[in-house]
Amino acid sequence: MSLQVEKLEKNMAKLTIEVSAEELEKAIEGAYKKNRNSISVPGFRKGKVPRPMVEKMYGKEIFYEDAANALIPEAYEKAFDECEEEIVSSPKIEVVQIEAGKPFIFTAEVALKPEVKLGKYKGVKIDKVDAEVTEEEITAEIDKERERNARNINVTDRAVKDGDMTVIDFEGFVDDVAFEGGKGENYPLTIGSGAFIPGFEEQLVGAELGKEVEVNVTFPEDYQAEELKGKVAVFKCTVKEIKEKELPELDDEFAGEVSEFETLAEYKEDIKKNLVEKKEKDAKNAKEEAVIDEIINDSDMEIPEAMITTQQRQTVDDFAQRMQMQGLSMEQYFQFTGSNYEMLLEQVKPQAEKRIKSRLVLEAVVEKEKIEVSEEEYVKESEKMAEAYQMEAEKVREMLGEKEKAQVMKDLAIQKAVDFVVENAKEK
Repeated sequence: MSLQVEKLEKNMAKLTIEVSAEELEKAIEGAYKKNRNSISVPGFRKGKVPRPMVEKMYGKEIFYEDAANALIPEAYEKAFDECEEEIVSSPKIEVVQIEAGKPFIFTAEVALKPEVKLGKYKGVKIDKVDAEVTEEEITAEIDKERERNARNINVTDRAVKDGDMTVIDFEGFVDDVAFEGGKGENYPLTIGSGAFIPGFEEQLVGAELGKEVEVNVTFPEDYQAEELKGKVAVFKCTVKEIKEKELPELDDEFAGEVSEFETLAEYKEDIKKNLVEKKEKDAKNAKEEAVIDEIINDSDMEIPEAMITTQQRQTVDDFAQRMQMQGLSMEQYFQFTGSNYEMLLEQVKPQAEKRIKSRLVLEAVVEKEKIEVSEEEYVKESEKMAEAYQMEAEKVREMLGEKEKAQVMKDLAIQKAVDFVVENAKEK
């Protein structure tokens, strides 16, 4: 295999890759063997037609596509490894020459890592990020737990209040005529949920059990049913059930039921501790993001579109894997959201572009500050990976090849660069 590299505009390059005629011949023969059982020629049994006969009847080009598909991945991988430039995108492949007896030639158009003119990265000024936990936040967390443990109790001695869970019968009329789809029986409705058209639920406040009330509403102009848009309607409603939420008492007994603690004071202290940990983590992430954003804004780089496209696809692929882990296919996701692959690609583009810029400026900081990662740091990281995958650290290191090890060490260097720029940042 031979490789030629031609640099193009906007950090793009064209790789011209040549594979020997002998390798092409092996690939064509492989394509013939792969397909011969499906080729029919009068006078021959399937799988027994000689290759020259097939090529004579269907043309020598019959096996070219399969041969090219067999050769390109391995040849491109070799070219990728040999190329002195850093390739940062998937290749756009184009076959230049494919003919038996001649070298196989194809090109791969790729993006190259852009040069970064690094701006100010030490002493970057950012807004202070608050990580203090307030008493109100602790109370809000406890209230959420009380809500989760609330009981729904039947109410018979009062009228409907906002927030009640009701069961109603209703029938709607426009100009005294009942309209299709306007009738319901034993319908569950929480007052204040906004499940019905504006004004409906509010008029049920004060309604008494078993007594019919009239609810007067106007359908919105953008209502889905064309014949009801903007129409004034009257609903005759009867409340059949009223339930209200009863929150548990805030005491030691409640704390013992919802946690491992015996007293409310201990439970509150644990909630505070967890909130502090979360807020400190969120504040750390926010500070890192703010510092990196400032460095990006003060730096200059020309990112090739192909690099962004590759990152977009990677982001969508990662999202698809997470969906799959939750038991949802991308086809189902697109159906539920009314979107498609192209729309999702466009949606993640800003995120993809920012991720690229962040990585590029941090790599520039690594280079500028001559940040290195020791073998001990790599071993420590492999132990963390082993713990996550419940494997022996030595086994993890054995599984990681030289390329994977280099990537892990590069990622560690990037994290050290993040720590460096954050430590040197100044809060306004």
